[in-house]
Amino acid sequence: MFRRVVVGISGGVDSAVSAYLLKKRGFEVCGAFMKNWDLIDESGYCSGEQDFEDAQRLCRTLNIPLEEINFVKDYWVEVFGNFLKDYEAGITPNPDILCNRHIKFNRFFHHARERLGADAIATGHYARTNFGPFLERYNENEKVRLLMAPDPIKDQTFFLSQISAEALRRTMFPIGALTKPQVKRLAIEVGLEAYARKKESMGICFVGKRSFQQFIGEYIETQPGLFVDVDSGREVGQHAGLHHWTVGQKCKIGGCQQPYYVLRKHRASNVIEVAAGHDHPLLYTDMVYTERPVWINAPPGLSSEGRVVRCEFRFQHTKPLVGCSVIETHGRQLFVKLDRPLRAITPGQYAVFYRNEECFGSARILQPGPSIVYSAAGVSLKREASG
Repeated sequence: MFRRVVVGISGGVDSAVSAYLLKKRGFEVCGAFMKNWDLIDESGYCSGEQDFEDAQRLCRTLNIPLEEINFVKDYWVEVFGNFLKDYEAGITPNPDILCNRHIKFNRFFHHARERLGADAIATGHYARTNFGPFLERYNENEKVRLLMAPDPIKDQTFFLSQISAEALRRTMFPIGALTKPQVKRLAIEVGLEAYARKKESMGICFVGKRSFQQFIGEYIETQPGLFVDVDSGREVGQHAGLHHWTVGQKCKIGGCQQPYYVLRKHRASNVIEVAAGHDHPLLYTDMVYTERPVWINAPPGLSSEGRVVRCEFRFQHTKPLVGCSVIETHGRQLFVKLDRPLRAITPGQYAVFYRNEECFGSARILQPGPSIVYSAAGVSLKREASG
């Protein structure tokens, strides 16, 4: 049923090993390099060009064709444009989740299926489905489920939490059941050592080697405002714009007894409220309000009739899962009550929901609920921070 597979090739070790495994399994493999951004740094060097050359070299080595697909316009409209709008509004977005939803598992998926004749696509993500890494357990009568990778550090289901079930049904994750060290060892064993040694790209792809502050300042006009202490109401400093700061971030304000951290940003007044101390009680909450969710599979039992569903929550992909109760409102938004308070829950980020090893999907956070004020703040907050 699945013969021709188009695999996304980035020039890194994960997609290289994925392509090798597909070829070894006997699939008719075609590589695809997605050009999502035109990036040339101050020295005139374009990292995308080097990645494309590495992708070409890999495909020559594996004797598979490679097509470069230009999604620059789509990326600008569907990812980067929304990214800028959010920052201008004082919201902190997650472009990686948007890129997977709109580009890799929408534009690329349909391009591969409709123009390249693919039966399925494949990527180098660390994730699994119930259909198996090569869709060997595919069942057209069964729902597809997105499952966490066994490598908890590299698991990428968080970033895949808004993709469609339609695309996921026909997606292979050849390395999803492997750990990063296993992938690198395999690359070396099969003659792909150059990719195993290649430095892994980190951070937001379009920022490049620049600092994020320098990058965002090129697109959003600086609008200075005040830092205001949430407890005393007094001005404690000045900032260069809401877009330079995110909730929970340490502020560089001189002459203070203890450091300040961003609590809230007010677009109308251009004021940033700050709280003294990393573990200030107002930075913690156990309630979250979200936009309408995007479900791969909705948690069983969830409905707009006010039923409470138990699952697990995270809004940062490296943090431990926290138990929660979820209620869907009549407007299809979500109210989430966490089993324990978390620090710096940030509007614009994503509430991602799990149960056992399954990722159900996610919803963008509208706002955190009221803060929790501890009577024994010193003891309780240390306990929460260590979690």
